[in-house]
Amino acid sequence: MLRRAFTIAVGALCGSVVAFTVIHTAAGWGLWPNRELDRSSGYVRQVLEIVGENYVDAEKAAYSELTKSALHGLLSSLDPHSDFLEAKQYRELEEDMNAEFGGIGVQVEVRKEKVVVIAPIAGTPGDRAGIQRGDTIVAVDGQELGRASMSDVISRLRGKPGTQVTVRLFRPSTQRDVEFRLEREVIRIESVREARVLPGGIGYLQLAQFSERTGEEFRDALGRLQAEGLRGLILDLRNNPGGVLDAAVEVAEPFFPAGELIVYTQGRSPQDREEFRSRSRRLPIDEPVVVLINAGTASAAEIVAGALKDTGRAVLVGERSFGKGSVQSIFPLKNGEGLRLTTARYYTPSGVTIHQKGIDPQVESVMTPEDDARLRLQRSRSDVNDPAEFRERFGFAPIEDRQFATALEVMQGLLAWDRKHPAAPGTGGGR
Repeated sequence: MLRRAFTIAVGALCGSVVAFTVIHTAAGWGLWPNRELDRSSGYVRQVLEIVGENYVDAEKAAYSELTKSALHGLLSSLDPHSDFLEAKQYRELEEDMNAEFGGIGVQVEVRKEKVVVIAPIAGTPGDRAGIQRGDTIVAVDGQELGRASMSDVISRLRGKPGTQVTVRLFRPSTQRDVEFRLEREVIRIESVREARVLPGGIGYLQLAQFSERTGEEFRDALGRLQAEGLRGLILDLRNNPGGVLDAAVEVAEPFFPAGELIVYTQGRSPQDREEFRSRSRRLPIDEPVVVLINAGTASAAEIVAGALKDTGRAVLVGERSFGKGSVQSIFPLKNGEGLRLTTARYYTPSGVTIHQKGIDPQVESVMTPEDDARLRLQRSRSDVNDPAEFRERFGFAPIEDRQFATALEVMQGLLAWDRKHPAAPGTGGGR
């Protein structure tokens, strides 16, 4: 009897060991079921079946359409930047990253369930028509947007070059709706909009956006300015809606020595931190730098401005930036579809996040959206030099770029300071 009891005990112990081993291995390999996920997906399946079998319109209740609608709702409920990308939207995203697509040329953002214009892209149909930063898109081709996702809005605005689209917007400054009928064009965006040396050796360089080619374009333009006797640089990031994170790092690198932290991203877990450091093989620029920002400065443009301000390498002039400080990762799915998902937020070198806060300039100079739009038109029409003719054609007299004038004054002050307090050899010119 004792022998039999001992055998049963040993058998039970072995069984426990085997069971523990199986459970541990299954969990490690992801084979053990996630009961919460199973319950949730089962619940969704039940709803799909009820709708698919009973809804009055069988076409709308097709499982494929219901699934896509559910995925759009699931992702867009997280934040304004996450979304399910159908095949067409996924292709448009790739075109956007390559800086060439067909549309009207406005950058948009969803805020408080409203589609807001961050900035029109210079020289595009939206810019020429007079769309302003801060305008809220109400309808496209007569169809109210409601709670449409950003991807859906972009898809409606884009289309074959030469086709027309009607856009109705609400303008907060006038509290009225305005409507534009625009013809779509191939939007080819050059990152460097303008690069020249002003009297006194002050360089001016405007960046319109951050695409895969921005880093190379910026380095080339900077090299040309340096060859012309650059003594100080005004970097204009106004109305720059951002773009590719790597491009922002490449633009910042010439100002940082190799190995220095430019920006880092932090995901949900401590181990998700990713640091982006300068890989420059040259000594950093030691000429004084002034950066122009405004409410249309967003995302990757804020990374550059934040890094330069945070490390004392530049003086920021203008107004508080937009405050878009989250990182979206793209996950490809089958059928050419994908997910755009917020996976991290980015931080300046000292650990400051700008998400929904923006960056404050050291020297404030504010312009209204109306003056900003007028100035953009004015700068794009340098062929009309006579003030009277300009007023007759465009309905307003040429205005002064007060923000640029302020930046110029700040730069002249920095250059005067440098003349009185030259840096010791090898110390650089960080500010």
